Amino acid sequence: MNTTYIENETSATTTGHKLTAQDAELVIETMRDTLYRVDTAGHLIYASPSAELLTGRSMSELIGMDISELYMHPEKREEFLRRLSEDNGFLDNYEVELRHKLGHGIWVLINVRYFQHKDGSIGGIEGIIRDITPRKQIEQALDYEREKAQVTLKSIADGVITTDLHGRIEYMNPMASAITGWNHATAKGLNIQDVYQPRAEADSVQIFNPVKECLRNGTSIVDASIRLIVQADGHVFAVRDSASPIRNRNGDTIGVVLVIHDVTHIREMARKLAYQASHDAQTALLNRAAFENRIATALNKSQLQGVTHVLCYMDLDQFKVINDTCGHIAGDAMLLQIANIMQSFVREGDTIARLGGDEFGLLLESCSLERGIAIAETVREAVANYRFVWKEKMFEIGVSIGIVTLNNNSGDVADVLSKADSACFVAKDKGRNRLHIYREEERGLSHQHREMHWVHEIQQAFQENYFCLYIQEIRALNSDDLVGDCHSEILIRLDNGEDLVPPMAFIPAAERYNLMQKIDRWVIQKSLEKLADLHARHELAGIYSINISGASIADRSFSDFLLGALDEYTVLSKHLCFEVTETAAILNMSNAIKLINGVTERNCQFALDDFGCGLSSFYYLKNLPVQYLKIDGNFVQDIHNDPVGYSMVEAINNVGHVMGLKTIAEFAENEQVLEKLKEIGVDYAQGYVIDRPKPWLYP
Repeated sequence: MNTTYIENETSATTTGHKLTAQDAELVIETMRDTLYRVDTAGHLIYASPSAELLTGRSMSELIGMDISELYMHPEKREEFLRRLSEDNGFLDNYEVELRHKLGHGIWVLINVRYFQHKDGSIGGIEGIIRDITPRKQIEQALDYEREKAQVTLKSIADGVITTDLHGRIEYMNPMASAITGWNHATAKGLNIQDVYQPRAEADSVQIFNPVKECLRNGTSIVDASIRLIVQADGHVFAVRDSASPIRNRNGDTIGVVLVIHDVTHIREMARKLAYQASHDAQTALLNRAAFENRIATALNKSQLQGVTHVLCYMDLDQFKVINDTCGHIAGDAMLLQIANIMQSFVREGDTIARLGGDEFGLLLESCSLERGIAIAETVREAVANYRFVWKEKMFEIGVSIGIVTLNNNSGDVADVLSKADSACFVAKDKGRNRLHIYREEERGLSHQHREMHWVHEIQQAFQENYFCLYIQEIRALNSDDLVGDCHSEILIRLDNGEDLVPPMAFIPAAERYNLMQKIDRWVIQKSLEKLADLHARHELAGIYSINISGASIADRSFSDFLLGALDEYTVLSKHLCFEVTETAAILNMSNAIKLINGVTERNCQFALDDFGCGLSSFYYLKNLPVQYLKIDGNFVQDIHNDPVGYSMVEAINNVGHVMGLKTIAEFAENEQVLEKLKEIGVDYAQGYVIDRPKPWLYP
């Protein structure tokens, strides 16, 4: 918009008439744009009336002012003059920010030129100024939103790609670049199908591109299935994607936005959880649940095709000796070695699983009984010839194997496992380290014989004083907060002179045949007598935990016995803590609460054992007035390798602390586990890394 300063008289108007000086003055006074003239010294020598409204200054303030004082940034004046000179004295549409008298900025558009004196010399500059502040504010707002959108797109965890109407890439954020392996500069302008090439997860075959489908249908495409993006270097991303049309104000599709959600980590976690759900943590073999699924498939195959399979139930001999002598770490190491030995002597396609403890299962598919016996005998010999060495100690291991044939006349999974277990029991009963083939008349013998055997052992233990008490330290992990807080658990064993039998060997039979109440009373009575003796000799210090079974909790007469005993030994109250499992407490909630209240009223403490194994642990916890939570050892034993176990221990510990309870972690078997427990903030730990059970009372 080139303009000259209007003199007293101007040339023709659009009507062909001459514009008088009066008309010109009227135009200048009413126009919104501002005319101005500056001399060579940079002083304002003329401004039209609109300058007052534009700058907030009166005409008397403006005339003679150094024009640089009107600039929001005075250095811009030098840039303006340089540009004017470079453009031969004419400058169109130059944007600059002026300063209002009140201090705020005014964005203006300047069109300017040099003017000359009559002698031809340059007298200064003249031009017209237009206020563009509203437009500039809108532009700045748009720039801010655009910048904010760009920053947002760059920082979000999802990949974002936008294309035009023809599927050509216009933009991709850094995450999209990371997933596809293409940078924005290289990919811009390319067809989306050349850059984003999703494949099906199952067979890695390239599948349709959602952008193309979105452009064709004009609708959003959302698919929950996982796709794979394979980069040029072979790196694979697992993703879920969605494509939506970009529309203008008229509703016309002008492009597509593709959102790519990286689920690689989630996919790997799901795979890991699925693996953990079907495999044994110690041996990496299939677990019982997965093994039962394999048996079910084999049985179905037998029914449909008449195929014969062989199932072996294998129970290690002398495993408890190693566990009790060397600890769980040694036991776990031996189980892993045994698992490797077994795998090396079976056929490819056969299935070995750890069924629990020292019991293994072997499924020989499409196998005759004769061939199955030969394979089982090979496994038995390999295990028998194996020597387990731990810290300069050597152990011989045997395995008893029960064998059953699976055919179209076999029962269900539980039935064939029961038969194999019965055959295994017969093998052990006949001298161990041998095979035995199941016969129908042996059905159910293993479970019944085992339990009746232990019932006899328990009764004899009471008669011959075979029961004894061991003790194991429970150590405070934060010595600064728990100085002097000694804590131990009293444990029962059965010592018949030949074997030292752990409780889990005979407790199931005691529970089934109502002998637990008698065992609990024996443990409590003997413990109180021993503690009273220590007190009399001034050797009693710290807290001693005593276990109470679910059977005793359910027995109302037991409460009278326990509270009566505590009333007799009142001097011991502050040294006693009783433990009951979470499951037993929940199943007998009213009795448990009554007993716990009675015990705590006598200044004793109570602990909830095996916490976390139940599905409703946290719900019931608020109803049980206990002082300690013993975290289920299954969560603890592998927390240095297992993020799920770590999270469970952390959650239980946090909830316990919120409720004002102290937490105790069982199965602390090594220093790595101990460090993780300290990291989480667990109060106490119990396990072989701290202390092994040692004799405390032999009658």
